[in-house]
Amino acid sequence: MCGIAGIITNNARNYQNEIQRMTDAIAYRGPDSSHHEFYDNAALGHRRLSIIDLSENGKQPMFSSTKKECIVLNGEIYGYQAIKDQYSDYPYRGSSDTEVVLAMYQKKGKNLIHDLPGMFAFAIWDEEKQELFCARDRFGEKPFYYTIGKNGEFIFASEIKAILASGLIKPEIDKAQIAYYLKNGYIHPHKTIYKNIFNLKPAHTLVFKDGKTDIKPYWTIPAETSKLSLDESIEKFKHLLDNAVKKQLVADVPVGSFLSGGLDSSTIVAVASKYKENIKTLVYGYESGDLNEMPYAQAIADKYKTDHHILLDKKQKISETLQEVYSYMDEPLMDSSLLPTHLIFKEASKDLKVILSGDVGDELFGGYTFYKYNINLSQKGYYPNYLSKMLLLAGKFKDIGSERRLRAEYSDTIDYHQNKVRNHFSVAEIRKLGINDEIPGQDFSFKPTNEDFNDLMRIDLEKYVPANMLLKGDRTSMYNSVEVRIPFLDIDFAEFCIQMPWQYKVNSTEDKIILRKAYAHAWTEEIAVRKKNGFGASVKEWFKEPELQNLSRELLENKNSYIFEFLDFDEVQKKLNRHHQHWSLLILALWFQNNKNHLQ
Repeated sequence: MCGIAGIITNNARNYQNEIQRMTDAIAYRGPDSSHHEFYDNAALGHRRLSIIDLSENGKQPMFSSTKKECIVLNGEIYGYQAIKDQYSDYPYRGSSDTEVVLAMYQKKGKNLIHDLPGMFAFAIWDEEKQELFCARDRFGEKPFYYTIGKNGEFIFASEIKAILASGLIKPEIDKAQIAYYLKNGYIHPHKTIYKNIFNLKPAHTLVFKDGKTDIKPYWTIPAETSKLSLDESIEKFKHLLDNAVKKQLVADVPVGSFLSGGLDSSTIVAVASKYKENIKTLVYGYESGDLNEMPYAQAIADKYKTDHHILLDKKQKISETLQEVYSYMDEPLMDSSLLPTHLIFKEASKDLKVILSGDVGDELFGGYTFYKYNINLSQKGYYPNYLSKMLLLAGKFKDIGSERRLRAEYSDTIDYHQNKVRNHFSVAEIRKLGINDEIPGQDFSFKPTNEDFNDLMRIDLEKYVPANMLLKGDRTSMYNSVEVRIPFLDIDFAEFCIQMPWQYKVNSTEDKIILRKAYAHAWTEEIAVRKKNGFGASVKEWFKEPELQNLSRELLENKNSYIFEFLDFDEVQKKLNRHHQHWSLLILALWFQNNKNHLQ
């Protein structure tokens, strides 16, 4: 795990100051060391967080055995030892997974990507071909940003701030992305908030050669449905998850695991405990209220005799935490769990470099309440257009009930999921706020239908997961110099789960069906029956803090605040209700305040 950067241009050795500034800007991603390597037309930089092969043989940028190729890689290649055996004729100097990618490249060229598992973003400079080959993992666990500099340079990095630090580009705000953020709470998964800085899509490669970029997909999310029976699926589910966790426990530093007391993290700990005794587990604890996860986590820790640690909420001021987080967040993200996620990584970093997480279980196993609710609405039937108009008109004069209203307001399952679930501002509200740019849509790697409820989960895996969940995990973990690993995104396990019939996952009354049938015995009874509890906090409660109120007044009630270069002041005042719209605007205003120097 680390931070990568590069500049591809003529006379690249003249760019030593620029590449140094780039890697310095993301030093927290790799505090263990910093290195740069140069060819005539390529400058590569790297910040190292030592996880595998802690020796000098594991350092990057890493030359191949012939010195004709050089790689910078961010991430982990799970199961790399078995891959290494397939390329045993390569003259390895060390034991890192990075060197295995070089061995694969010498044998298979760009086709290596089809056989590469794990989470990764990498770039390989090929001196003979005078081209750069880049790739990003299938789900978008690791980031890769790029741009074209003022003199035609191709510039890439793990984070936007590194690109800006090069001094080779003047960023331009994309107002359409402000609209997208207001609607969804995050920036489009294939874009950035800047018109002229780009985000390499997950599951895509990029080749830069002769001043041109060629971007292609190398994987698409499985759209077919498995024919296995439920019992057969349960057995394969357990086998593949065992393999996934076992591979992700490999490291030359201690590995711990988050343990919230929910189904997903409890399952990860249960499986990990089969392969690692006394594994260190961590829970972020609230002392009171509905968010108190500690008793449930403790029960699992006792069951598996883990080395359990409670990271107690210290009631750090929300305003302080928010400003600390936005000292490093390159784009606005309104997810309220961003703050506690930052705090748990901050505490975990005191003892650990690698942590397993139970993220993405909800999207793979049908864990969200809105999946169940949408199935219920769909099975009752969305109303045809003529009837919808009649019901909505009648609704102006009498209460037609929230369920009937939703069936009238939305045309089908996909419409409801895309335009109701996790939406914060309507298109009309965004227009009133002063953004008239069209909100960008998204091309999915599959064609969503209203017949297969798996498509709701596929949409989330290609939209919400990379743009919100994985971005949040990468930035908060890496700022605190911690590597987070997600066993549920092991490619073999994830592909299998995606293809399972939706009826094995969720229906109108049950969720996570396959997980419950496979692992109920591994939990305590209290955990098996408890309701889902998201990892976040009440924004309404946060706004009771005087310091946060002061921050809000400073940024949202001051006409000179930079956000009002883009939004209408009077319309914003109508949204300051201390709920999610208010929070979303506060995040955006704080981001603008922190980045106005780049924009003026």
